[in-house]
Amino acid sequence: MDRSVFFISDGTAITAEVVGHSVLSQFPLTTALYTLPFVESETRARAVREQINALYQQSGVRPLVFYSIVTPAVRHIIEESAGFCQDVVQALVWPLQQELGIAPDPVAHRTHGLTATNLSKYDARIAAIDYTLAHDDGISLRNLDQAQIILLGVSRCGKTPTSLYLAMQYGIRAANYPFIADDMDNLTLPAALKAHQDKLFGLTIDPERLAAIRDERLSDSRYASLRQCRMEINEV
Repeated sequence: MDRSVFFISDGTAITAEVVGHSVLSQFPLTTALYTLPFVESETRARAVREQINALYQQSGVRPLVFYSIVTPAVRHIIEESAGFCQDVVQALVWPLQQELGIAPDPVAHRTHGLTATNLSKYDARIAAIDYTLAHDDGISLRNLDQAQIILLGVSRCGKTPTSLYLAMQYGIRAANYPFIADDMDNLTLPAALKAHQDKLFGLTIDPERLAAIRDERLSDSRYASLRQCRMEINEV
């Protein structure tokens, strides 16, 4: 069975992903996954709702939506979507409220028991995620002096997920730059990257795995052919 699955949060969406993956692992599903962090405004929430509804209209099957959003108005917009929506936090709040005898006081981006030191680490992680998203896939070569690591490699070798993992889990400002097919005849580093060679790390991947990943994006294309993948990896 194929289902689209959304992990939505007004934060990094790590909690929604962890809980959602844990639950989904109990079922024999083939899934298309969408992680949407920092859904903090009503405008952003409405755009996400439209994305969910569009997938439902295309497939006729309700997307599964795991979300963690504190602001009631933003949360309500997501709940109005055509998805099967599950609040991964609120399901535990009511039983805990009964046990503690304390009414919850929800505040966006607050983690229980944060000390000043941990809050500083949390803020640093959010800043790292913002930086990484702004410097993904060669979008911007500005402010590379702020990067702690710069990943290089061919298209679809794993630069983006690796960069986001480093940012989300460790607060590392990670930029990445792709070598595309048009670069193969003249493989040179942009001047902006040459100035930071001590931060550059190349990613590689098995050609067979790369071809399989690319085939999911552009099936039966030259871009996804095993020969093209082998050539690009060897050249880079």
